[in-house]
Amino acid sequence: MNFQQKNIPFPVDQMKIINSIVHMQALAIAPEREGRRIAFVPTMGFLHEGHASLLREGRKRGDVLVLSIFVNPIQFGVNEDLDSYPRDMERDFKLADECGVDIVFIPTAAEMYPAGFQTGVSVRDITLPLCGASRPGHFDGVATVITKLFNIVRPDVALFGCKDYQQLAVIRRMTADLNLPVEIVGMPIVREADGLAMSSRNSYLSAAQRQSALCLSRAIKRARELFATGERSVAVLERETRAVIEQESAAAIDYVEFRDGAMLHEQEVADSGTLLALAVKIGQIRLIDNTVFGEAF
Repeated sequence: MNFQQKNIPFPVDQMKIINSIVHMQALAIAPEREGRRIAFVPTMGFLHEGHASLLREGRKRGDVLVLSIFVNPIQFGVNEDLDSYPRDMERDFKLADECGVDIVFIPTAAEMYPAGFQTGVSVRDITLPLCGASRPGHFDGVATVITKLFNIVRPDVALFGCKDYQQLAVIRRMTADLNLPVEIVGMPIVREADGLAMSSRNSYLSAAQRQSALCLSRAIKRARELFATGERSVAVLERETRAVIEQESAAAIDYVEFRDGAMLHEQEVADSGTLLALAVKIGQIRLIDNTVFGEAF
């Protein structure tokens, strides 16, 4: 595959593929010293249009664009899909090249967590509800790996998708609390034409399950319609949202919650900053989706 770059303000003639932490840190120091901005998109790979939207925005915001691909083992719990998590490195490289990525950082688990590794980063209250309630330790794994990646890549700006809303909130909190010199940018959810939020886990769905999964976006649309007509009672909004999902026999609700969009506190009365967050299992595949009432769907 040809990784030749055009009009990229980085002094190489090919997209670099880096496995070594030491090498990545060395590459990151040069732009920093020269006053050029590094834009960073951390991912677990199996890239799709949602990731591409982050990379294209990163290309605009930075002089050097870095993509990481690392399936982080410490954010997966027992019986979660670490071993079966979808991977397609060749396709990932192609999309990265098309989006103007300068460096792809692909460390191994042994490189990131060598023998004797004992240190973790933990963010407290904001990690407890929603996905944190059913995935204990998950956000400690996320906070730890993102802190490590920030120290390795040394970005000026990092871009994350809003589909993983709680993850974004945790990373914002951690970055502020630890005074990390990184601008955090949340990017809108990218959806398929029928409304399904793009996710690497969508590849697990059978054709029938794919249709069943549309109950998430239908439920969100129903809640937004009610809010637009003046409904503000969270009890009513939650009941109506659940009813849409419960009409789908293949769906099992993990949670349907309405939270303050900043700190994820519970709310009884919805407003324009209220987050509606869903986690639903379609068969064995757990999908998440969300919306903030004051923002576009």
